[in-house]
Amino acid sequence: MTRRLLVLVAAAALALSALAGPAAAAGNTMVWGDDLPANLDPHALLDVPVAFIQLNVYDSLMRYEGNPPKLRPWLAQSYTVSRDGKTWEFKLRSGVKFHDGSELTADDVVYSFKRLLGMRKAPAGPFEAVLKPDGVTAADKSTVRFVLDKAYAPFLSAIPIVSIVNKRQIDPHVKDNDWGFAWLGSNDAGSGAYIVDPANYIPQKQVDLKRNPTHFAWAENPKGIDVVKARATQETSTRVLALMKGEIDITDSYLPTDEVDRLQKSKDVVVEKNQSMRLFVVRMNNTKPPFDNLHFRRCMSHAFNYEGFIGVILKNFAVRNPAPIPNNLWGYPEGIKGYDYDLKKAKAECDQAKAEGAPVDREIEIHILSTLAQTGQAAQLFQSELRKIGINAKVVSDIWANLTNLATKADTTPDMWIHWVSSYFVDPDNWIGTMYDSALHGTWKASAWYKNPKVDELLRSARASTNQGERGKLYSEAARQVVADAPDIWVYNTVEVRGVRARVKGFKFCPVGSGNELRFMSLAN
Repeated sequence: MTRRLLVLVAAAALALSALAGPAAAAGNTMVWGDDLPANLDPHALLDVPVAFIQLNVYDSLMRYEGNPPKLRPWLAQSYTVSRDGKTWEFKLRSGVKFHDGSELTADDVVYSFKRLLGMRKAPAGPFEAVLKPDGVTAADKSTVRFVLDKAYAPFLSAIPIVSIVNKRQIDPHVKDNDWGFAWLGSNDAGSGAYIVDPANYIPQKQVDLKRNPTHFAWAENPKGIDVVKARATQETSTRVLALMKGEIDITDSYLPTDEVDRLQKSKDVVVEKNQSMRLFVVRMNNTKPPFDNLHFRRCMSHAFNYEGFIGVILKNFAVRNPAPIPNNLWGYPEGIKGYDYDLKKAKAECDQAKAEGAPVDREIEIHILSTLAQTGQAAQLFQSELRKIGINAKVVSDIWANLTNLATKADTTPDMWIHWVSSYFVDPDNWIGTMYDSALHGTWKASAWYKNPKVDELLRSARASTNQGERGKLYSEAARQVVADAPDIWVYNTVEVRGVRARVKGFKFCPVGSGNELRFMSLAN
């Protein structure tokens, strides 16, 4: 089995084509080699690529730092919450300016939340059920008040999702009630430590950022990098080669193990390894036969070779995580076994599904992320194991932006697709809550299209409770029920690995954003 797995890894590596890397940077300029978001609007997307824009171009009321991540007041200097958990007030830092020089006030915070809720894109998901647009008001120039419809325990944890934008810059560009999306998708209306150069922006290919010298963050790092040229390359191997040649300064954090081995042999590269809260998931569209059959989903769950993938392909740069909550977070269902790799069990479950009329003989599609080799490695391994029990699977390469768009509708969501669920906010609700509450169908995070009224009730009760101990029990119970229903396949909790050129100093990792925050970094002379 080990030899077969290594052959599959080699085949996946050979399939990657080499593309020309970006030109080497000069002076106090860094080249960032990672995937870029589909657009630059911080209220339109909720994924790791857009976190690069949210954390560097924009500010939020609170911000996460460190590992494990801790909330830090950012635009807010302080906050209070009422005893019933419904009313929150934030006092703003004074003197903050947007990139156009105008002052950031409570009115801008109010507008930003109203815009987020009005657009109803993925970042609005954690707030839609508890906050109406008229529930956000400015008590005075430096005080923002939120009145929730009901107590929502993850509210503070989710606050960093919301980037504060400049209404004065956006308003002239609003067309057909689009909240200025057509303009902000390729421009900048932020106040953050870096400013977008819109003249050099090419969607999903490149974006240039220049340092905002007046930002308050530089008090903690006066030697910050002046210019960051973010350049997307098409494949992991291309990024690694460009890093080793000095054409880029940093790679993505999804490196497969064979590429890590290459980098560790380079004297000019530091390999950053950090325990994360990023779950690797094989999604299943529970509305499409045969995936609407519980026994078939359990069949698939037993057919994935967890030990082979984690131990052989990843060389244990990950930890088995058999449930939809990271195993290093409160609320995780302690002692849960999940599904083991057992082709006999898989075959028995498949036979049961077939006996119940499920069309188990049809070809199924497993969609992967073309720019991230590890998803292809997992799919090839899975395809090989499924073939042993008579299931024909086809691997389809796609890009993140397309897959997340497909996943907003049940009839277009793939049979299966492979991705990670990262830390957008640090609360179990970020994982199990937004993945398996049926009220959130239509978002990529809920793309299993799973529905269980008992789980819905548990998740909503957990959000409403202000007692973390009680919440933990509710999330744990929900997780056990979700695992029993097998809507997806949960594989591992990630050790995130990045290649960083030795000249880059001050890289700091936080699971929220996956180390994408630039303000800590400087370049050695």
